[in-house]
Amino acid sequence: MAPAPGHKPTKAQRTAATRERERVAAEEQQRKDRRNGTLAKWGVVVAGLIVVALIAVVVINTVRGRIPDAGPAPQGGNAQGGITLLSSTDTAPTGTDTVDVATLPAEPAAEGAIPEGITSVTNGPLQVVAYINCVHCADFEARHSEQILSWLDAGEITFEYRTVAYLDRNSSTEYSSRAANAVACVADSAPEAYFDVNQRLFAHYKQGELDDDGLVALAADAGAGDISACVEEGTFRPWTKFATAAAQAAAVGGTPTVFVNGAAVPNAVEDFETTVQEELDARS
Repeated sequence: MAPAPGHKPTKAQRTAATRERERVAAEEQQRKDRRNGTLAKWGVVVAGLIVVALIAVVVINTVRGRIPDAGPAPQGGNAQGGITLLSSTDTAPTGTDTVDVATLPAEPAAEGAIPEGITSVTNGPLQVVAYINCVHCADFEARHSEQILSWLDAGEITFEYRTVAYLDRNSSTEYSSRAANAVACVADSAPEAYFDVNQRLFAHYKQGELDDDGLVALAADAGAGDISACVEEGTFRPWTKFATAAAQAAAVGGTPTVFVNGAAVPNAVEDFETTVQEELDARS
């Protein structure tokens, strides 16, 4: 007996099957279109972020090139780019109103030369001058700040900060210059808080960079009042530029570089207190 013939789908069944295949294909195409649309949107977003980043780089580089060579000096600022503490709350008065990089020597001094304004003092407080603004400088301050404060308030030393911006090259925000500008702002408007702000700033070094709002808040916490306008406007950025250029012209190769009674301390972090005390004892 021959096998029974197979059941053939009806025309209606064939039509329904065709429609189902078309529906499934359409849904798959819609999913593909949505995926492609999402990828395209993210591509636009990424491209936009890249453009924003490039614009930011251009703006930062443009701002960097706009720091003038000449500008105002903060209260207590001297012709070498330094600010001298006479006590923990008093800075030395000076007659320096403005500074200009163009007035510095075109050629750097010989290695080992003593920078301008540093001398051996036979009468009065012992002169200490520190080129500073780095992580190792934070170590110097952490180790010696209490003793510096004691000597200052006893009238045994003067302590001059020459705050430089050697580390701007390692920062996308020119943190060294911004921090130096902030402490200059404090020296100008609230010299009584200058020493404390320096100590707080160095204590924060290992935690990373502060933005401008952070610098303003740090100064306010130290009792310096509101320096926001000075920080935002970069009032003493030319001063910082001058102080840095003056240090380079004096062949100061790194920080901390510290001079006591006209002579450099070979290892400032380790030997500073011993060197100062020996000088003070020699006067007794």
